Amino acid sequence: MQRFRAFTLIEIALAIFILMLLLMLAVPSLSGVFASRRLKQSLDGFNNLVHQAQERSVTERRPYLIVWTKGGVVLRPEVFGEDEEAKPTAEFRLSKGTVLKLSLPAALAEKHPAEWIFWPSGNCEPATVQFRGPAGLWTASYSPLTAQPEVTQYAAR
Repeated sequence: MQRFRAFTLIEIALAIFILMLLLMLAVPSLSGVFASRRLKQSLDGFNNLVHQAQERSVTERRPYLIVWTKGGVVLRPEVFGEDEEAKPTAEFRLSKGTVLKLSLPAALAEKHPAEWIFWPSGNCEPATVQFRGPAGLWTASYSPLTAQPEVTQYAAR
């Protein structure tokens, strides 16, 4: 008589229970990793727009603006040439539920337009930008001489 060795129903149920428990513990940490990645992409995307503004203002020898609009933030020259099409050069789109706020500490007016200027020298107006979205929030202060950000707040959800 030949006996076959097999798993019992209890052993299979116990293995599935342990796997489900491990999966339930891993899912929250994975969602945190994805949120952190989305938050870093938002910071990198905005910093790319800042870099483009500084680079274009120097190479084209004219001021560039980063302008806040309803759907996002756009990069455009301060003044368009007469033969130039009046459209943004670059854009940073905001997804639903995200807010990007501009603060200009050196602005003379309390209610300033939502525009950040980069001069042909490569300098910019000092600014603080705050991002808040489903992935988390960040705050960056930008140096007027280098336009390099100093991230003062960064928290993924």
